[in-house]
Amino acid sequence: MSFYDRTDAGRRLAAELDKFKGEDVVVFALPRGGAPVAEPIATSLNAPLDLVLVRKIGVPFQPELAMGAVADGGDPVVVRNDDVIAMADVSEQEFEDVCARELQEIERRRRLYLGNRERPEVEGHVAIVVDDGVATGATTRAALRAVRARGPKKLVLAVPVAPPDTLESLAPEVDEIVCLEIHRAFGAIGFFYRDFRQISDDEVIEILDRCARNLGSAPKPAA
Repeated sequence: MSFYDRTDAGRRLAAELDKFKGEDVVVFALPRGGAPVAEPIATSLNAPLDLVLVRKIGVPFQPELAMGAVADGGDPVVVRNDDVIAMADVSEQEFEDVCARELQEIERRRRLYLGNRERPEVEGHVAIVVDDGVATGATTRAALRAVRARGPKKLVLAVPVAPPDTLESLAPEVDEIVCLEIHRAFGAIGFFYRDFRQISDDEVIEILDRCARNLGSAPKPAA
């Protein structure tokens, strides 16, 4: 067991990211599991915490199998896993239908989590994208591309744990990767946590509120 919980992982990552103190940084979490990892990082760097909303596009008859991912980047950022699409014999219309449903869920989460909150400026800043781990990398890739589209001067992926082949495939998407533990025999992200309970929507909102208060900017109420 590598980490006690997501907060423990976030504190350890924050120590590795200490070199960015004093720079203009924005921390992005992939909700829900990435939010408690990102909170200690944002606090340590005195940086605003934002969310990058991304959803897996699952095969219709096997939703846990990712045939792609979609992220909210103004214009949606769609990543396709063509090997899975071909293997599962998924038509273009089926892919588009699932993608549309996931975009609706992204919009629901955007209203719920962000409401009328003021989004931090990203262009010309260091953007650090945080999750509780990376397995296949489909959702992470979509999230990174969505943040890259906002024009950061440097894009960093920070995760507690990942397999080496996934990190290698993601390296072209970023300027730097900070990963605490790399395991070739990976399995699932939850294997590396003692406490890997599901994070609720309310907890994500509370984390955003705390980070906003720490920066001295009270959050605006959700719409």
